[in-house]
Amino acid sequence: MTDANQLARRCAAAMYAADEASRSLGITIEEVEPGRAVARMKVTGTMVNGHRIAHGGYVFLLADTAFAFACNTYGQVTVARAAEIVFVAPAREGDELVAEAVERTRYGRNGVYDVTVRRADGKVVAEFRGQSHQLKAPIGESRG
Repeated sequence: MTDANQLARRCAAAMYAADEASRSLGITIEEVEPGRAVARMKVTGTMVNGHRIAHGGYVFLLADTAFAFACNTYGQVTVARAAEIVFVAPAREGDELVAEAVERTRYGRNGVYDVTVRRADGKVVAEFRGQSHQLKAPIGESRG
């Protein structure tokens, strides 16, 4: 394993340990490497809306989580600067969703990442694009 991969995994472990939101929703981080992350979440009954499909906010949250873990693989605290999502197909209670985030480019302290959210059958549920901004604090350092 390369030093860059080891750093990415250490960053992910530190972030996940402090990420109450993701852990409380059952989101797991399946893979992480520099500029890339895969997150997984099962749609529960409390995540569906009045149409009995997954509320878009939960789909966005899963995509945003994968994005966050992908852009925080370089040892510096990195936050979202902007994000947008296109909902392609519904997800339903019981569906296992997988979000794969991939870095498209980094420039200065900024980056662009694409995230595809799929159901277990491979059907694309959403496409997300996030823009990141790197802060000066190393991951794990107090920012308060």
